[in-house]
Amino acid sequence: MNRLLRQIVMCGLSCITARAASAQQAPHYTAADVRFMQGMIGHHAQALVMTALIPERTTRADIRALGQRIEVSQKDEIKMMQQWLRDRGQSVPNPDAQHEHQMMNMPGMTTSDTLMPGMLTTDQLAELAKARGTDFEKLFLKDMIQHHEGALSMVATLLGTTGSGQEPEVFRFAAEVDTDQRAEIARMSALLDRLGNTASPPQP
Repeated sequence: MNRLLRQIVMCGLSCITARAASAQQAPHYTAADVRFMQGMIGHHAQALVMTALIPERTTRADIRALGQRIEVSQKDEIKMMQQWLRDRGQSVPNPDAQHEHQMMNMPGMTTSDTLMPGMLTTDQLAELAKARGTDFEKLFLKDMIQHHEGALSMVATLLGTTGSGQEPEVFRFAAEVDTDQRAEIARMSALLDRLGNTASPPQP
């Protein structure tokens, strides 16, 4: 009986030791990981500003479907990023406030140094909001391609920073962003080709 008990105890200790070693070996998050998550929340928030313009500006089913896909996926990703930051005691940006600032053309959103890569300036957002029909469709696709390319740049910057992007959740999310946004860029480029790839200026 004592021998069996010793075997059970030893097995338990071995499992605990293995888990502890695994935890020690798992890469920890870095300051760059935190900045990436915080910045990507704002980046996604602007994509939601853009997709919110679709219903009143185009009746094309493919553009509407694209906007819905982007909206659903990026809302889910914002929630995931917020939870990741909360779990680590980090500051959590409020995407609703950022959304309102951009929609209201708030001061400070026009300078490039306040924007993450690929994000539209206030002037670009205003131009998009003025457009209708085919002009809107072309401009939306061009602007969203720019926006997605910015997200790819953010991923590249993260993974190019020594020691960053290695924490499992961060790495998995960054890889998903890279894969998904490349696929969406390809779809949007094909749509733009069908529409004609030059957007005429919006009517005053």
